[in-house]
Amino acid sequence: MISVAAELAGVHPQTLRIYERKGLVDPARTAGGSRRYSERDIDRLRRIQDLTNEGLNLAGVQRVMALEDELARVRDALAQAEAAVRDAVARAHQSYRRDLVPLSQAIELFGKR
Repeated sequence: MISVAAELAGVHPQTLRIYERKGLVDPARTAGGSRRYSERDIDRLRRIQDLTNEGLNLAGVQRVMALEDELARVRDALAQAEAAVRDAVARAHQSYRRDLVPLSQAIELFGKR
């Protein structure tokens, strides 16, 4: 609920409404239209407060948060790509022929009899 979220984030409920209008937070809604803030929403509200306390206006906060969200997406994509590369390398190693041995370890087949 908005009053609980405002208390947890340390802001006035009207401030939360402003943040919602600016697109900084988008709480879920009940069938009756009441706002339902998740833990992620509360964390986001706290981050907004931190940024505004550092002197950013809401447009700056919106830009910083958009960049932070993009960075998180890029990090996730990079982690997935790294995992895919590790899997590909592991599959390549598994495909090596195990019946081949270095020449120095090979048994001499055509020797003097």
